[in-house]
Amino acid sequence: MLIAASTMVVALAALPQAAQARAPVKHDVVVDGHHLAVWQKKTAPAPRAAILLLHGRTWSSLPNFDLQVPGERRSFMDALADAGLDVFAVDLRGYGSTPPDRSGWLTPNRAVADVHAVVAWIQQRTPPPGRLPIFLFGLSRGAMVAAMAAQQRPESLGGIVLLGFGFDPDVQIPATDPPARPARVSNTADNAASDFITRDAYTGATLTAFVRAALKTDPMLVDWRDESQFNGFRPQQMLVPALLIHGDRDPQAPVAVEAKLFTRFGTTDKAWVVLPGADHAAHLEKSQVQLVRTIVWFIRRHEV
Repeated sequence: MLIAASTMVVALAALPQAAQARAPVKHDVVVDGHHLAVWQKKTAPAPRAAILLLHGRTWSSLPNFDLQVPGERRSFMDALADAGLDVFAVDLRGYGSTPPDRSGWLTPNRAVADVHAVVAWIQQRTPPPGRLPIFLFGLSRGAMVAAMAAQQRPESLGGIVLLGFGFDPDVQIPATDPPARPARVSNTADNAASDFITRDAYTGATLTAFVRAALKTDPMLVDWRDESQFNGFRPQQMLVPALLIHGDRDPQAPVAVEAKLFTRFGTTDKAWVVLPGADHAAHLEKSQVQLVRTIVWFIRRHEV
């Protein structure tokens, strides 16, 4: 199902045949003295655009975006790279291969500032500097980080893709005093499996591989504080081209909330896509093919 106020997709072009799985290149990007792990995959010698992937609340880039499943093609990064994009994914502070902040905490403002810095780093390393359009893709909480980054610096981006964006713009997050120290709670297999909701939307091999990879890369839950900083997001102030996507069975992205977001986005260049039969893990489910085709359609619309 596709709903679009400003545009309507009639057909999606077939993607190139997938290449063999390949390991991502790991970059060390230093931001304010802190080392961030940034992963990269690309296949085309002259990519049509770059895209930076932002993971969600619990799990880092590689289990989310480069999941390797025996006998299956589930890597979201591979699928986007095969479509002609230069694909990057950042592990935010405390996630995956990026060490925690010295404070032990991560805040929304710190995450957004790190995204700005990584976008600037991508701009400088793509020849000629600044000419390759850069898109942000945010998953769940990563969608809120991406939206705030786009609101603050629209001139640095070609557009934004938001998947499973469940923040209600009419609900304010209360300001609370954080605990004296981070809780450092262990992640669990049940947590890793919790986003796979619709049994016929994914395979058993995908679920097994994700749980194993997620617990290996992210054994501890990252501690966030000052989450009321997310209240600084104003949909009407987001002026970059926007693609809003969610699975029709995603309880974290109810249609009523998506409708508020979509109608209030400040940009008139926007599209809203609902993936039938998909839920919060749509990027790893059978819906991945449709998701990638939709993203590629959106990016090709904004080629110069």
